[in-house]
Amino acid sequence: MPDFPSVEWFKQAADLLNKSDSFKRLGTCDTQMGIQVGDRYFELDFEAFELAHVTEVDAARMDELDFYLVQSPDAWRAMLDDIRANGLATHEYTLNSLDLRSDTEFALGKDYNRRDAFYRFNQTFQDYFDLTAKLKTTYPAGVA
Repeated sequence: MPDFPSVEWFKQAADLLNKSDSFKRLGTCDTQMGIQVGDRYFELDFEAFELAHVTEVDAARMDELDFYLVQSPDAWRAMLDDIRANGLATHEYTLNSLDLRSDTEFALGKDYNRRDAFYRFNQTFQDYFDLTAKLKTTYPAGVA
């Protein structure tokens, strides 16, 4: 059981996505995205028909990516718990809903043209997170 957040967790989720029919249905996805959970930062590199690389990075790297998603650890856990309970994100916890209803920006990026990848490939990212319903996830202290 991988901890969230960790490289192992993101890689196991990547394996699920890469084995799914998502890319066949939705097409290629080429972007470098980031995930911020508290003071931890992860880079996910999508190349054509796979999520090819997952690494833990430093905060400075986030500004070099196309975009990154930011929520508190508790908000990430609430989203993942909703996905696990329902097999996919319900309305309140979809990436689009989180982006639209957030008091602060959910999808951040220095370059608005590059940040557009969040919207262009949104369903691929949603499939990625929805597939985590199959992961048995543990949460370290601090991710209540």
